Amino acid sequence: MNLYAIKAIYRFEMERTWRTLMQSIASPVISTSLYFVVFGSAIGSRMADIDGVSYGAFIVPGLIMLSILTESISNASFGIYMPKWSGTIYEVLSAPVSPMEIVIGYVGAAASKSIILGLIIMATARLFVDYTILHPLVMLAFLVLTSATFSLFGFAIGVWADGFEKLQIVPMMIVMPLTFLGGSFYSINMLPGIWPQIALFNPVVYLVSGFRWAFYGVSDVNVGISLAATLGFMVLCLAVIGWMFRTGYKLKT
Repeated sequence: MNLYAIKAIYRFEMERTWRTLMQSIASPVISTSLYFVVFGSAIGSRMADIDGVSYGAFIVPGLIMLSILTESISNASFGIYMPKWSGTIYEVLSAPVSPMEIVIGYVGAAASKSIILGLIIMATARLFVDYTILHPLVMLAFLVLTSATFSLFGFAIGVWADGFEKLQIVPMMIVMPLTFLGGSFYSINMLPGIWPQIALFNPVVYLVSGFRWAFYGVSDVNVGISLAATLGFMVLCLAVIGWMFRTGYKLKT
């Protein structure tokens, strides 16, 4: 394992975060704070409790997960796309660095940014609503696992994209709608008819549900199933990235 190479890629990506602090950290924190003001304080004070939890507190895990998903994908996809766009990816590929070390460096940095962002948003939420964390270790596990999984997903998108427009297609057209429909602002059990069963096909439901269980001990899906679904998606992302490196898909051409 070439730890020097991993450290170099990781530090380079983290330094880019500190250079763009307003865009990388401040902007998503401010945007999420507005959600807390509107939905948590203004609307939440007029809504009934959900599963014994006040509405303002109920949406905290969902909003944190919303930010983590979007930022993980954005950071990882942009991190690998820029070397492709500038041509410096060939220097990385020709260096004595294995594909696994490249992925660890880029994905590790993107996941670290998302974890930092999630913790900052969690602290910021205290300014607007009161909430508890019944299972802090499980909460941290889901935070780290989700950040790493969707950073891998973002890495695959960055390799696939051949233009800046494509970097935004999946996050804006697929991930964002799935997150809003994945129980971030409500329990799927509140949906009428067969819609709760249909919602179970949305992978974001399992992420939000497991994360919310870590806070309040309530969830729409069993926490074990949520964990298994997250791990399954991580394995799928790793398989896709492995195939990309083996075939050189949009990396060597």
